[in-house]
Amino acid sequence: MSTASDPTFEARPWGSFTVLDDQATHKVKSLTVNPGHRLSYQQHARRSEHWFVVAGTATVTLDGREATIERGECIDIPLHSWHRMENRCAEPLVFIEVQQGDYFGEDDIVRASDDYGRVN
Repeated sequence: MSTASDPTFEARPWGSFTVLDDQATHKVKSLTVNPGHRLSYQQHARRSEHWFVVAGTATVTLDGREATIERGECIDIPLHSWHRMENRCAEPLVFIEVQQGDYFGEDDIVRASDDYGRVN
């Protein structure tokens, strides 16, 4: 289990994330998306997510519709929704992700498309 005093950092092709808290009922991450990169277009069977942008500007695709999320704004990602976070700006995008559900493993990701060859 990770806590704020013992975070878990992981690099990804699009940037990185740090697990800030990992409990039975929720997981909290800080994610950084590098300029010009995006996460896979994906969905989850066992968790919903709440994204809060703390730096930069995000382009979010949620069930095929795009929205721009600025610093200080948030968006909810319901269970089973197709979603993606993208950084089209020149500076890093940082957002906090709060996951809620009954399972938070990385294997609860179904990818419809991915820029890095990780489609299921």
